[in-house]
Amino acid sequence: MNQATRLLLSGDEAVALAALTAGVRLGTGYPGTPSTEILEYLDQIGGRAQWAPNEKVALEVGLGSAFAGARTLVTMKHVGLNVAADVLFTAAYTDVPGGLVIVSADDPGMASSQNEQDNRHYARAAGVPMLEPADSQEAYDMTLAAFDLAERWQIPVLLRLTTRICHSKTVVATRSPAPPPAEPHFVRDIPARVMIPAYAKPAHRRLRDKLTAIAAWNEEQGPNRVYPGDRSLGIIASGVSVAHAREAAPQASLLALGLTYPLPLQRIAAFAASVERCLVIEEGDPVLVNELRAAGIAVEGKAEMYRFGELTVPRVRRVLAGDESPEPVPPRGKPPELCPGCSHRPVFEILSRLGCIVSGDIGCYTLGVLPPFQAMDTCVCMGAAIGVGLGLRHVLPEAEARRVVSVIGDSTFVHSGLTGLAEMVYNPPSTGHLVLILDNGTTAMTGRQEHPGTGRTLNHEPTGKIDFAALARAMGIPRVHEVDPMADDAAFAELISSLLAGNELALVVARRPCVLAAPHIRLYEQAAAETHANRCAAAPTE
Repeated sequence: MNQATRLLLSGDEAVALAALTAGVRLGTGYPGTPSTEILEYLDQIGGRAQWAPNEKVALEVGLGSAFAGARTLVTMKHVGLNVAADVLFTAAYTDVPGGLVIVSADDPGMASSQNEQDNRHYARAAGVPMLEPADSQEAYDMTLAAFDLAERWQIPVLLRLTTRICHSKTVVATRSPAPPPAEPHFVRDIPARVMIPAYAKPAHRRLRDKLTAIAAWNEEQGPNRVYPGDRSLGIIASGVSVAHAREAAPQASLLALGLTYPLPLQRIAAFAASVERCLVIEEGDPVLVNELRAAGIAVEGKAEMYRFGELTVPRVRRVLAGDESPEPVPPRGKPPELCPGCSHRPVFEILSRLGCIVSGDIGCYTLGVLPPFQAMDTCVCMGAAIGVGLGLRHVLPEAEARRVVSVIGDSTFVHSGLTGLAEMVYNPPSTGHLVLILDNGTTAMTGRQEHPGTGRTLNHEPTGKIDFAALARAMGIPRVHEVDPMADDAAFAELISSLLAGNELALVVARRPCVLAAPHIRLYEQAAAETHANRCAAAPTE
Protein backbone atom coordinates (compact mmCIF):
# COMPACT_ATOMS: atom_id res chain seq x y z
CA MET A 1 0.00 0.00 0.00
CA ASN A 2 1.59 3.25 -1.15
CA GLN A 3 -0.59 5.79 0.62
CA ALA A 4 -2.70 6.25 3.70
CA THR A 5 -6.21 4.83 3.47
CA ARG A 6 -9.09 3.67 5.67
CA LEU A 7 -9.82 -0.03 6.07
CA LEU A 8 -12.18 -2.16 8.15
CA LEU A 9 -9.85 -4.55 9.97
CA SER A 10 -9.84 -6.92 12.89
CA GLY A 11 -7.23 -6.33 15.57
CA ASP A 12 -5.24 -9.29 14.26
CA GLU A 13 -5.30 -7.91 10.72
CA ALA A 14 -4.35 -4.45 11.98
CA VAL A 15 -1.27 -5.84 13.75
CA ALA A 16 -0.21 -7.70 10.61
CA LEU A 17 -0.68 -4.64 8.38
CA ALA A 18 1.24 -2.45 10.83
CA ALA A 19 4.05 -5.00 10.88
CA LEU A 20 4.26 -4.87 7.09
CA THR A 21 4.11 -1.06 7.18
CA ALA A 22 6.93 -1.05 9.75
CA GLY A 23 9.18 -3.10 7.47
CA VAL A 24 9.12 -6.38 9.38
CA ARG A 25 11.48 -8.91 7.83
CA LEU A 26 10.05 -11.99 9.53
CA GLY A 27 6.88 -13.01 11.35
CA THR A 28 6.91 -16.30 13.22
CA GLY A 29 4.74 -18.01 15.82
CA TYR A 30 2.55 -20.97 16.63
CA PRO A 31 -1.18 -20.94 15.77
CA GLY A 32 -3.48 -20.44 18.72
CA THR A 33 -6.85 -18.72 19.08
CA PRO A 34 -7.17 -15.73 19.12
CA SER A 35 -3.75 -14.91 17.60
CA THR A 36 -3.72 -17.21 14.56
CA GLU A 37 -4.94 -14.75 11.93
CA ILE A 38 -2.03 -12.33 12.46
CA LEU A 39 0.55 -14.39 10.59
CA GLU A 40 -1.98 -15.72 8.09
CA TYR A 41 -2.92 -12.16 7.14
CA LEU A 42 0.71 -11.05 7.09
CA ASP A 43 1.40 -13.79 4.54
CA GLN A 44 -1.70 -12.84 2.57
CA ILE A 45 -0.65 -9.19 2.20
CA GLY A 46 2.87 -10.03 1.13
CA GLY A 47 4.89 -10.29 4.33
CA ARG A 48 7.18 -13.15 5.25
CA ALA A 49 5.48 -15.39 7.79
CA GLN A 50 6.09 -18.91 9.01
CA TRP A 51 4.81 -21.37 11.61
CA ALA A 52 7.28 -22.65 14.19
CA PRO A 53 7.01 -26.04 15.93
CA ASN A 54 6.16 -24.22 19.17
CA GLU A 55 6.26 -20.79 20.79
CA LYS A 56 9.68 -21.23 22.40
CA VAL A 57 11.25 -21.98 19.03
CA ALA A 58 9.33 -19.09 17.46
CA LEU A 59 10.73 -16.62 20.00
CA GLU A 60 14.24 -18.05 19.65
CA VAL A 61 14.04 -17.63 15.86
CA GLY A 62 12.61 -14.14 16.33
CA LEU A 63 15.37 -13.21 18.74
CA GLY A 64 18.04 -14.38 16.32
CA SER A 65 16.42 -12.36 13.56
CA ALA A 66 16.35 -9.26 15.77
CA PHE A 67 19.98 -9.83 16.83
CA ALA A 68 20.78 -9.44 13.12
CA GLY A 69 19.10 -6.02 13.14
CA ALA A 70 15.84 -7.06 11.46
CA ARG A 71 12.42 -5.97 12.67
CA THR A 72 10.65 -9.13 13.78
CA LEU A 73 7.14 -10.09 14.92
CA VAL A 74 6.46 -13.15 17.09
CA THR A 75 2.85 -14.20 17.76
CA MET A 76 1.16 -16.59 20.17
CA LYS A 77 -1.84 -16.98 22.46
CA HIS A 78 -1.54 -16.41 26.18
CA VAL A 79 -0.62 -19.98 27.17
CA GLY A 80 1.97 -19.97 24.39
CA LEU A 81 3.92 -17.36 26.33
CA ASN A 82 4.32 -19.94 29.09
CA VAL A 83 6.20 -22.09 26.59
CA ALA A 84 8.28 -19.12 25.40
CA ALA A 85 8.92 -17.72 28.89
CA ASP A 86 12.33 -19.33 29.21
CA VAL A 87 13.48 -17.29 26.23
CA LEU A 88 11.62 -14.10 27.20
CA PHE A 89 13.06 -13.67 30.68
CA THR A 90 16.68 -13.79 29.52
CA ALA A 91 16.07 -12.03 26.20
CA ALA A 92 14.95 -9.04 28.29
CA TYR A 93 18.54 -8.79 29.61
CA THR A 94 20.09 -8.71 26.15
CA ASP A 95 20.49 -5.75 23.83
CA VAL A 96 18.33 -6.41 20.75
CA PRO A 97 19.19 -4.01 17.92
CA GLY A 98 16.33 -5.05 15.63
CA GLY A 99 12.82 -4.24 16.85
CA LEU A 100 11.39 -7.39 18.47
CA VAL A 101 7.64 -7.31 19.17
CA ILE A 102 5.92 -10.26 20.84
CA VAL A 103 2.15 -10.56 20.61
CA SER A 104 0.40 -12.23 23.55
CA ALA A 105 -3.26 -12.78 22.64
CA ASP A 106 -5.12 -13.43 25.90
CA ASP A 107 -8.43 -15.29 26.09
CA PRO A 108 -10.54 -13.96 29.01
CA GLY A 109 -13.57 -16.20 29.45
CA MET A 110 -11.71 -19.14 27.88
CA ALA A 111 -13.50 -19.16 24.55
CA SER A 112 -10.93 -21.66 23.30
CA SER A 113 -8.37 -22.21 26.04
CA GLN A 114 -7.63 -24.29 29.11
CA ASN A 115 -7.21 -21.27 31.39
CA GLU A 116 -7.74 -17.52 31.40
CA GLN A 117 -4.39 -16.36 32.74
CA ASP A 118 -3.69 -12.64 32.61
CA ASN A 119 -0.41 -12.07 30.79
CA ARG A 120 0.01 -8.56 32.09
CA HIS A 121 1.89 -10.32 34.88
CA TYR A 122 4.56 -11.37 32.38
CA ALA A 123 5.58 -7.78 31.62
CA ARG A 124 6.22 -7.15 35.29
CA ALA A 125 7.90 -10.50 35.94
CA ALA A 126 10.20 -10.41 32.91
CA GLY A 127 10.75 -6.66 32.95
CA VAL A 128 9.65 -5.78 29.44
CA PRO A 129 7.37 -2.96 28.23
CA MET A 130 3.75 -3.81 27.45
CA LEU A 131 1.27 -2.05 25.18
CA GLU A 132 -2.50 -2.72 25.26
CA PRO A 133 -4.62 -1.46 22.36
CA ALA A 134 -8.33 -0.73 22.82
CA ASP A 135 -9.48 -1.27 19.21
CA SER A 136 -8.12 -2.06 15.75
CA GLN A 137 -6.87 1.48 15.18
CA GLU A 138 -4.84 1.30 18.37
CA ALA A 139 -3.68 -2.21 17.47
CA TYR A 140 -2.27 -0.72 14.27
CA ASP A 141 -0.80 2.38 15.90
CA MET A 142 0.63 0.56 18.92
CA THR A 143 2.27 -2.10 16.76
CA LEU A 144 4.16 0.69 15.00
CA ALA A 145 4.94 2.29 18.36
CA ALA A 146 6.10 -1.06 19.73
CA PHE A 147 8.75 -1.39 17.02
CA ASP A 148 9.95 2.14 17.70
CA LEU A 149 10.15 1.45 21.44
CA ALA A 150 11.90 -1.87 20.90
CA GLU A 151 14.55 -0.32 18.66
CA ARG A 152 15.07 2.80 20.75
CA TRP A 153 15.76 0.86 23.93
CA GLN A 154 16.92 -2.39 22.31
CA ILE A 155 14.42 -4.39 24.35
CA PRO A 156 11.67 -6.91 23.47
CA VAL A 157 8.20 -5.36 23.69
CA LEU A 158 4.99 -7.23 24.55
CA LEU A 159 1.81 -6.29 22.68
CA ARG A 160 -1.11 -7.70 24.67
CA LEU A 161 -4.34 -8.26 22.79
CA THR A 162 -7.49 -9.96 24.05
CA THR A 163 -10.15 -11.95 22.24
CA ARG A 164 -12.45 -9.01 21.49
CA ILE A 165 -9.60 -6.85 20.19
CA CYS A 166 -8.27 -9.70 18.03
CA HIS A 167 -11.56 -10.58 16.37
CA SER A 168 -13.66 -7.38 16.40
CA LYS A 169 -13.43 -5.09 13.37
CA THR A 170 -13.13 -1.32 13.47
CA VAL A 171 -12.03 1.30 10.94
CA VAL A 172 -8.26 1.79 10.69
CA ALA A 173 -6.60 4.83 9.16
CA THR A 174 -3.32 3.45 7.83
CA ARG A 175 -0.02 5.17 7.14
CA SER A 176 2.32 5.03 4.19
CA PRO A 177 4.99 2.35 4.54
CA ALA A 178 8.15 3.34 6.36
CA PRO A 179 11.33 3.76 4.30
CA PRO A 180 13.02 0.41 3.78
CA PRO A 181 15.10 -0.44 6.86
CA ALA A 182 18.79 -1.15 6.61
CA GLU A 183 19.80 -4.60 5.48
CA PRO A 184 20.25 -7.03 8.39
CA HIS A 185 23.82 -7.19 9.55
CA PHE A 186 25.39 -8.95 12.52
CA VAL A 187 27.54 -6.86 14.84
CA ARG A 188 29.37 -8.86 17.47
CA ASP A 189 28.56 -7.82 21.06
CA ILE A 190 29.38 -10.64 23.45
CA PRO A 191 28.63 -8.88 26.78
CA ALA A 192 25.19 -7.82 25.51
CA ARG A 193 24.11 -11.23 24.22
CA VAL A 194 25.95 -14.03 26.01
CA MET A 195 24.19 -14.32 29.35
CA ILE A 196 26.73 -16.04 31.53
CA PRO A 197 26.71 -14.66 35.10
CA ALA A 198 29.60 -12.26 34.50
CA TYR A 199 27.63 -10.53 31.72
CA ALA A 200 24.10 -11.12 33.04
CA LYS A 201 24.70 -9.24 36.31
CA PRO A 202 25.42 -5.88 34.63
CA ALA A 203 22.77 -6.70 32.01
CA HIS A 204 20.14 -6.89 34.75
CA ARG A 205 21.12 -3.41 35.90
CA ARG A 206 20.94 -2.14 32.31
CA LEU A 207 17.45 -3.61 32.00
CA ARG A 208 16.26 -1.73 35.08
CA ASP A 209 17.83 1.48 33.75
CA LYS A 210 15.97 0.96 30.47
CA LEU A 211 12.67 0.52 32.30
CA THR A 212 13.27 3.69 34.32
CA ALA A 213 13.90 5.60 31.09
CA ILE A 214 10.82 4.11 29.43
CA ALA A 215 8.68 5.03 32.47
CA ALA A 216 9.89 8.64 32.20
CA TRP A 217 9.09 8.63 28.47
CA ASN A 218 5.65 7.20 29.24
CA GLU A 219 4.93 10.08 31.61
CA GLU A 220 5.61 12.67 28.91
CA GLN A 221 4.96 11.03 25.54
CA GLY A 222 3.37 7.64 26.14
CA PRO A 223 0.25 6.48 24.24
CA ASN A 224 -2.12 7.40 27.07
CA ARG A 225 -5.22 9.56 26.57
CA VAL A 226 -7.57 11.49 28.84
CA TYR A 227 -11.21 11.76 27.82
CA PRO A 228 -12.50 14.76 29.83
CA GLY A 229 -15.78 14.42 31.66
CA ASP A 230 -17.59 14.86 34.94
CA ARG A 231 -15.20 15.20 37.89
CA SER A 232 -17.51 13.17 40.12
CA LEU A 233 -16.33 9.93 38.48
CA GLY A 234 -12.95 9.10 37.02
CA ILE A 235 -12.17 5.77 35.35
CA ILE A 236 -8.75 4.28 34.62
CA ALA A 237 -8.80 1.51 32.02
CA SER A 238 -6.75 -0.22 29.34
CA GLY A 239 -7.40 -2.48 26.38
CA VAL A 240 -10.97 -3.40 25.54
CA SER A 241 -12.09 -2.11 28.95
CA VAL A 242 -11.63 1.42 27.57
CA ALA A 243 -14.39 0.85 25.02
CA HIS A 244 -16.68 -0.77 27.59
CA ALA A 245 -16.14 2.07 30.09
CA ARG A 246 -16.76 4.80 27.51
CA GLU A 247 -20.08 3.23 26.58
CA ALA A 248 -21.13 2.35 30.12
CA ALA A 249 -20.31 5.78 31.58
CA PRO A 250 -19.97 8.34 28.75
CA GLN A 251 -20.20 11.21 31.23
CA ALA A 252 -17.18 10.10 33.29
CA SER A 253 -13.61 11.33 33.02
CA LEU A 254 -11.47 8.53 31.61
CA LEU A 255 -7.74 7.88 31.57
CA ALA A 256 -7.02 5.31 28.86
CA LEU A 257 -3.63 3.70 29.38
CA GLY A 258 -1.78 2.41 26.32
CA LEU A 259 1.68 1.59 27.67
CA THR A 260 0.66 -0.30 30.80
CA TYR A 261 4.14 -1.31 31.93
CA PRO A 262 6.06 0.56 33.13
CA LEU A 263 3.15 2.73 34.26
CA PRO A 264 3.09 6.55 34.16
CA LEU A 265 2.44 6.73 37.91
CA GLN A 266 2.74 10.52 38.20
CA ARG A 267 0.22 11.06 35.43
CA ILE A 268 -2.13 8.51 36.98
CA ALA A 269 -1.80 10.11 40.43
CA ALA A 270 -2.63 13.53 38.98
CA PHE A 271 -5.70 12.13 37.23
CA ALA A 272 -6.90 10.34 40.38
CA ALA A 273 -6.48 13.55 42.38
CA SER A 274 -8.55 15.49 39.84
CA VAL A 275 -11.72 13.43 40.35
CA GLU A 276 -13.90 12.73 43.36
CA ARG A 277 -14.15 8.98 42.83
CA CYS A 278 -11.57 7.00 40.86
CA LEU A 279 -12.36 3.49 39.70
CA VAL A 280 -10.14 1.04 37.81
CA ILE A 281 -11.94 -1.01 35.15
CA GLU A 282 -9.79 -3.93 34.04
CA GLU A 283 -10.54 -7.34 32.56
CA GLY A 284 -9.01 -10.28 34.41
CA ASP A 285 -6.79 -10.01 37.48
CA PRO A 286 -6.61 -6.84 39.62
CA VAL A 287 -3.18 -5.97 38.20
CA LEU A 288 -3.63 -2.22 37.77
CA VAL A 289 -5.59 -1.64 40.95
CA ASN A 290 -3.04 -3.47 43.07
CA GLU A 291 -0.10 -1.66 41.49
CA LEU A 292 -1.73 1.74 41.90
CA ARG A 293 -2.64 1.09 45.52
CA ALA A 294 0.93 -0.07 46.17
CA ALA A 295 2.09 3.29 44.79
CA GLY A 296 -0.21 5.10 47.22
CA ILE A 297 -2.85 6.10 44.67
CA ALA A 298 -6.37 5.81 46.08
CA VAL A 299 -8.47 3.89 43.58
CA GLU A 300 -11.42 1.51 43.70
CA GLY A 301 -11.42 -1.89 42.03
CA LYS A 302 -14.03 -4.35 40.94
CA ALA A 303 -15.56 -7.05 43.11
CA GLU A 304 -13.97 -10.51 42.96
CA MET A 305 -16.92 -11.91 41.00
CA TYR A 306 -15.96 -9.75 38.00
CA ARG A 307 -12.46 -11.23 37.86
CA PHE A 308 -13.80 -14.16 35.86
CA GLY A 309 -14.76 -14.08 32.20
CA GLU A 310 -14.84 -11.19 29.77
CA LEU A 311 -16.12 -7.79 30.73
CA THR A 312 -19.08 -6.37 28.82
CA VAL A 313 -20.86 -3.02 28.93
CA PRO A 314 -23.64 -4.39 31.22
CA ARG A 315 -21.03 -5.93 33.54
CA VAL A 316 -19.11 -2.64 33.68
CA ARG A 317 -22.34 -0.84 34.59
CA ARG A 318 -22.76 -3.32 37.44
CA VAL A 319 -19.17 -2.69 38.58
CA LEU A 320 -19.78 1.07 38.57
CA ALA A 321 -22.95 0.61 40.62
CA GLY A 322 -21.25 -1.76 43.07
CA ASP A 323 -23.80 -4.42 42.20
CA GLU A 324 -22.67 -7.79 43.59
CA SER A 325 -25.97 -9.60 43.17
CA PRO A 326 -25.87 -12.85 41.17
CA GLU A 327 -25.44 -12.26 37.47
CA PRO A 328 -27.98 -13.61 34.97
CA VAL A 329 -27.12 -17.11 33.83
CA PRO A 330 -26.26 -17.02 30.11
CA PRO A 331 -28.35 -19.25 27.86
CA ARG A 332 -26.86 -22.66 27.23
CA GLY A 333 -25.26 -23.02 23.84
CA LYS A 334 -24.76 -26.11 21.76
CA PRO A 335 -21.78 -28.04 23.16
CA PRO A 336 -18.91 -28.64 20.73
CA GLU A 337 -18.48 -32.10 19.29
CA LEU A 338 -16.22 -34.06 16.98
CA CYS A 339 -17.27 -33.65 13.36
CA PRO A 340 -19.33 -36.41 11.76
CA GLY A 341 -16.87 -38.65 9.96
CA CYS A 342 -13.94 -37.51 12.12
CA SER A 343 -11.24 -40.18 12.37
CA HIS A 344 -10.91 -39.51 16.11
CA ARG A 345 -14.36 -40.99 16.74
CA PRO A 346 -13.48 -44.68 16.36
CA VAL A 347 -10.34 -44.15 18.46
CA PHE A 348 -12.31 -42.84 21.41
CA GLU A 349 -15.06 -45.42 20.95
CA ILE A 350 -12.46 -48.17 21.27
CA LEU A 351 -10.64 -46.54 24.19
CA SER A 352 -13.96 -46.14 25.99
CA ARG A 353 -14.99 -49.72 25.26
CA LEU A 354 -11.66 -51.05 26.54
CA GLY A 355 -11.98 -49.04 29.77
CA CYS A 356 -8.71 -47.18 29.21
CA ILE A 357 -7.37 -44.45 31.47
CA VAL A 358 -6.68 -41.76 28.87
CA SER A 359 -4.07 -39.06 29.42
CA GLY A 360 -5.17 -36.47 26.88
CA ASP A 361 -3.84 -33.33 25.28
CA ILE A 362 -4.79 -30.03 23.62
CA GLY A 363 -6.53 -30.15 20.23
CA CYS A 364 -9.90 -30.91 18.67
CA TYR A 365 -9.51 -34.49 19.94
CA THR A 366 -9.90 -33.08 23.46
CA LEU A 367 -13.61 -33.28 22.64
CA GLY A 368 -13.25 -37.01 23.27
CA VAL A 369 -13.94 -36.10 26.90
CA LEU A 370 -17.58 -35.29 26.07
CA PRO A 371 -20.49 -37.68 25.59
CA PRO A 372 -20.93 -40.12 24.01
CA PHE A 373 -17.26 -41.06 24.44
CA GLN A 374 -16.17 -39.63 27.81
CA ALA A 375 -12.81 -41.19 27.00
CA MET A 376 -10.34 -38.67 28.39
CA ASP A 377 -9.27 -38.50 32.02
CA THR A 378 -6.63 -35.73 32.07
CA CYS A 379 -5.86 -32.67 29.95
CA VAL A 380 -3.43 -30.05 31.23
CA CYS A 381 -1.33 -28.36 28.57
CA MET A 382 0.31 -28.91 25.18
CA GLY A 383 2.37 -32.09 25.24
CA ALA A 384 1.42 -33.18 28.76
CA ALA A 385 -0.32 -36.35 27.59
CA ILE A 386 2.87 -38.41 27.46
CA GLY A 387 4.43 -37.23 30.72
CA VAL A 388 1.20 -37.46 32.70
CA GLY A 389 0.53 -40.92 31.27
CA LEU A 390 4.00 -42.05 32.30
CA GLY A 391 3.47 -40.73 35.81
CA LEU A 392 0.24 -42.70 36.09
CA ARG A 393 1.97 -45.84 34.80
CA HIS A 394 4.80 -45.54 37.31
CA VAL A 395 2.63 -45.57 40.45
CA LEU A 396 -0.69 -47.27 39.70
CA PRO A 397 -1.28 -50.93 40.58
CA GLU A 398 -0.43 -53.13 37.60
CA ALA A 399 -4.02 -53.81 36.61
CA GLU A 400 -4.76 -50.08 36.40
CA ALA A 401 -1.37 -49.14 34.93
CA ARG A 402 -2.00 -51.42 31.96
CA ARG A 403 -5.09 -49.39 31.10
CA VAL A 404 -3.20 -46.08 30.75
CA VAL A 405 -2.89 -44.64 27.23
CA SER A 406 -1.43 -41.27 26.19
CA VAL A 407 -3.33 -39.59 23.32
CA ILE A 408 -1.75 -36.65 21.49
CA GLY A 409 -2.35 -34.93 18.15
CA ASP A 410 0.14 -34.54 15.32
CA SER A 411 0.69 -30.80 15.69
CA THR A 412 0.79 -31.09 19.47
CA PHE A 413 3.30 -33.93 19.25
CA VAL A 414 5.66 -31.74 17.22
CA HIS A 415 4.97 -28.82 19.58
CA SER A 416 6.02 -30.54 22.80
CA GLY A 417 5.64 -34.30 22.61
CA LEU A 418 9.16 -35.26 21.56
CA THR A 419 10.63 -34.72 25.02
CA GLY A 420 7.86 -36.92 26.43
CA LEU A 421 9.04 -39.73 24.16
CA ALA A 422 12.59 -39.15 25.35
CA GLU A 423 11.37 -39.51 28.94
CA MET A 424 9.50 -42.68 28.03
CA VAL A 425 12.63 -44.27 26.57
CA TYR A 426 14.84 -43.07 29.41
CA ASN A 427 12.53 -43.99 32.33
CA PRO A 428 10.25 -46.75 30.99
CA PRO A 429 7.50 -47.99 33.33
CA SER A 430 7.67 -51.69 34.20
CA THR A 431 4.40 -52.25 32.33
CA GLY A 432 5.59 -50.41 29.26
CA HIS A 433 3.45 -47.62 27.85
CA LEU A 434 1.29 -46.85 24.82
CA VAL A 435 1.21 -43.51 22.99
CA LEU A 436 -1.36 -42.78 20.28
CA ILE A 437 -0.58 -39.96 17.84
CA LEU A 438 -3.85 -38.95 16.22
CA ASP A 439 -2.48 -37.65 12.93
CA ASN A 440 -5.14 -35.84 10.91
CA GLY A 441 -2.61 -33.96 8.79
CA THR A 442 -3.33 -30.47 10.10
CA THR A 443 -3.60 -28.20 13.14
CA ALA A 444 -7.35 -28.60 13.09
CA MET A 445 -8.64 -26.79 16.17
CA THR A 446 -7.17 -23.40 15.26
CA GLY A 447 -8.27 -23.41 11.64
CA ARG A 448 -6.33 -26.16 9.83
CA GLN A 449 -2.84 -24.65 9.77
CA GLU A 450 0.27 -26.50 8.66
CA HIS A 451 3.01 -27.86 10.94
CA PRO A 452 6.33 -29.74 10.53
CA GLY A 453 4.50 -33.05 10.24
CA THR A 454 2.44 -32.02 7.19
CA GLY A 455 5.33 -31.29 4.83
CA ARG A 456 3.90 -27.86 3.93
CA THR A 457 4.77 -24.31 5.01
CA LEU A 458 2.37 -21.64 6.29
CA ASN A 459 1.33 -20.80 2.71
CA HIS A 460 0.98 -24.55 1.90
CA GLU A 461 4.15 -24.81 -0.19
CA PRO A 462 6.06 -28.13 0.00
CA THR A 463 8.85 -28.38 2.57
CA GLY A 464 10.55 -30.95 4.78
CA LYS A 465 8.30 -33.38 6.65
CA ILE A 466 8.84 -35.19 9.95
CA ASP A 467 8.16 -38.94 9.83
CA PHE A 468 6.66 -39.74 13.24
CA ALA A 469 7.13 -43.49 12.97
CA ALA A 470 10.76 -43.24 11.87
CA LEU A 471 11.41 -40.70 14.61
CA ALA A 472 9.95 -43.01 17.27
CA ARG A 473 12.05 -45.93 16.06
CA ALA A 474 15.17 -43.76 16.03
CA MET A 475 14.46 -42.74 19.62
CA GLY A 476 14.39 -46.37 20.70
CA ILE A 477 10.71 -47.33 20.86
CA PRO A 478 10.49 -51.04 19.95
CA ARG A 479 6.81 -51.29 18.90
CA VAL A 480 5.77 -48.72 16.29
CA HIS A 481 2.64 -49.07 14.15
CA GLU A 482 0.98 -46.91 11.50
CA VAL A 483 -2.73 -47.50 10.94
CA ASP A 484 -5.84 -45.98 9.45
CA PRO A 485 -8.21 -45.89 12.46
CA MET A 486 -11.26 -46.11 10.19
CA ALA A 487 -10.11 -49.00 8.00
CA ASP A 488 -10.90 -51.90 10.35
CA ASP A 489 -12.38 -51.27 13.81
CA ALA A 490 -11.85 -54.84 14.98
CA ALA A 491 -8.21 -54.96 13.90
CA PHE A 492 -7.53 -51.55 15.49
CA ALA A 493 -9.13 -52.63 18.78
CA GLU A 494 -7.12 -55.86 18.75
CA LEU A 495 -3.89 -53.91 18.18
CA ILE A 496 -4.60 -51.60 21.13
CA SER A 497 -5.52 -54.55 23.38
CA SER A 498 -2.35 -56.47 22.51
CA LEU A 499 -0.10 -53.46 23.12
CA LEU A 500 -1.73 -52.77 26.49
CA ALA A 501 -1.19 -56.39 27.51
CA GLY A 502 2.55 -56.31 26.79
CA ASN A 503 5.42 -54.75 28.71
CA GLU A 504 7.07 -52.95 25.80
CA LEU A 505 7.01 -49.29 24.89
CA ALA A 506 4.70 -48.74 21.94
CA LEU A 507 3.60 -45.91 19.67
CA VAL A 508 0.73 -46.02 17.22
CA VAL A 509 0.31 -43.36 14.53
CA ALA A 510 -3.42 -43.34 13.75
CA ARG A 511 -3.40 -41.47 10.46
CA ARG A 512 -6.31 -40.18 8.40
CA PRO A 513 -6.77 -36.59 7.12
CA CYS A 514 -9.22 -34.28 8.89
CA VAL A 515 -12.55 -34.44 7.04
CA LEU A 516 -12.58 -30.64 6.71
CA ALA A 517 -8.95 -30.35 5.60
CA ALA A 518 -8.84 -33.35 3.25
CA PRO A 519 -10.14 -31.56 0.10
CA HIS A 520 -7.59 -28.78 0.59
CA ILE A 521 -4.78 -31.24 1.29
CA ARG A 522 -5.53 -33.00 -2.01
CA LEU A 523 -5.28 -29.66 -3.84
CA TYR A 524 -1.99 -28.78 -2.12
CA GLU A 525 -0.53 -32.18 -3.00
CA GLN A 526 -1.72 -31.91 -6.59
CA ALA A 527 -0.18 -28.44 -6.94
CA ALA A 528 3.09 -29.69 -5.45
CA ALA A 529 3.16 -32.65 -7.86
CA GLU A 530 2.53 -30.37 -10.84
CA THR A 531 5.28 -27.98 -9.72
CA HIS A 532 7.70 -30.86 -9.34
CA ALA A 533 6.78 -32.24 -12.77
CA ASN A 534 7.25 -28.82 -14.40
CA ARG A 535 10.65 -28.41 -12.78
CA CYS A 536 11.72 -31.84 -13.98
CA ALA A 537 10.51 -31.08 -17.51
CA ALA A 538 12.42 -27.79 -17.53
CA ALA A 539 15.65 -29.30 -16.18
CA PRO A 540 18.50 -29.52 -18.73
CA THR A 541 19.33 -32.98 -20.02
CA GLU A 542 22.75 -34.36 -20.84
